[in-house]
Amino acid sequence: MKKIAYIFVLMLAISACTKDLTSLNIDPKNPSNVPSYSLFTEAERSMANTIASSSVNLNIFRLIEQQWTETTYLNETRYQLPSRNQPDNIWSAFYTGALANFQQAKNKLKTDVTDAGTQKNETAIIDILQVYTYYYLVTTYGNVPYSQALDINNPFPKYDDAKTIYNDLLTRLDTDIAALNASAGSFGDADVIYKGDPTAWKKFANTLKLKMGIVLADADNTKAQAVVQAAVAAGVFTSNADNATYKYVSSPPNTNPIWVDLVQSQRHDFVATTEFLSYLKPNTTNQDPRLPYFFALSSNGVYAGAPNGSGNGGLVFSQYSLPSGPSLTPGSVGSLTNPDFPGLLLDYAETEFNLAEATQRGYITGSVATHYNNAVTASITYWGGTAAQATAYLLQPDVAYLTATGTALQKIARQEYVAYYNRGWDAWTLTRRLDYPVLVKPTKAYTDFPVRFTYPISEQNVNVTNYTAASSAIGGDDVTTKLFFDKF
Repeated sequence: MKKIAYIFVLMLAISACTKDLTSLNIDPKNPSNVPSYSLFTEAERSMANTIASSSVNLNIFRLIEQQWTETTYLNETRYQLPSRNQPDNIWSAFYTGALANFQQAKNKLKTDVTDAGTQKNETAIIDILQVYTYYYLVTTYGNVPYSQALDINNPFPKYDDAKTIYNDLLTRLDTDIAALNASAGSFGDADVIYKGDPTAWKKFANTLKLKMGIVLADADNTKAQAVVQAAVAAGVFTSNADNATYKYVSSPPNTNPIWVDLVQSQRHDFVATTEFLSYLKPNTTNQDPRLPYFFALSSNGVYAGAPNGSGNGGLVFSQYSLPSGPSLTPGSVGSLTNPDFPGLLLDYAETEFNLAEATQRGYITGSVATHYNNAVTASITYWGGTAAQATAYLLQPDVAYLTATGTALQKIARQEYVAYYNRGWDAWTLTRRLDYPVLVKPTKAYTDFPVRFTYPISEQNVNVTNYTAASSAIGGDDVTTKLFFDKF
């Protein structure tokens, strides 16, 4: 009897399994219908990973900006960009990894988000992050696909004028800021950066607007002033608590890309440069309080940098300071080589530097020195130093705003450059637009200092007509062709 019952149950199971044979064609690991919030989360992850990465195949700006140098392979330190196709990889990461997913999420939420207020907030947040992503594209390449970029039916998009794109991005930010409503719903935990908080995203958008306005200063002073004034009036970051960070976790696959690139991959060929350490430790008595958080001690128990571009297999990495630092107290960011070290996308320190520059340029009223001091203090305390250490550091004659050498903008740029440690992409924009600090070209450099990245080889081979037009429009597809914001 038990056997009969067993056979009966088995037959029912087989019958149930064969009623819908088409279900056998569904791959549960590759769903055909993905909800908008999943697309949004993936787009955030892709965007943040690109900005935070230290891969020699992708984000090499720490090397270009001489924060780090290489001990073995020197192609990136010496500006040989095509060797690992970084222009292609950045282009792909932003367009297909971030922007395409953001756009799909924006389209999808029209049907899978029924509440009008939530839909409006989520659309605005997505658009803000698309603006953020395009900001890096236009300040890296110049003219890029924009108006036709995300049309899946157009594989050969035209390139739009970079400054025109930039101005449109600012217009989009204004629209997004006006659309955000703190009383309506949003992404919640699907948003890794701000948990969908509309108020936080509004402040982020205004802070990004301030940053973008400052970048325009030499290209369009009138426009820059208007953008900066509007952003400041609406409200920008006021403390490190506002910082936009992407929260990585301790276990793969959502770990800090630097941990992946250096620790998990067991790479030891990136070390501090002598040049960057000269900013952090100008003499034997004075030391930047961030130094222990930026780099580890060498095997000789000292902070030691290698001259930029001096490696080529002849340097023993243990004799130099690796990018690292101690595990800090709970609540601090920790070592940048920890798997859960956060990716920093926009922060209070750079905001105060931008306010210092805006004040110096006469865009807003206030004290340049106060904003300068706030910026340095914010950077030091973010990394794990104390307010007391920041105060002592700011009293040093070569750091204090009133007594440091250089013009007002050079004083700001010098400290902003240090604060941009581990954010080489933003340091690169700083040195291009203010021409300070002056970075000496490494020995045997393949080119002069790159002020833009060349267009991807894939675009040169496939989107030939539009690539050729864009190259001609910007003055030539060369690393020395200055972009629209880089006037001097």
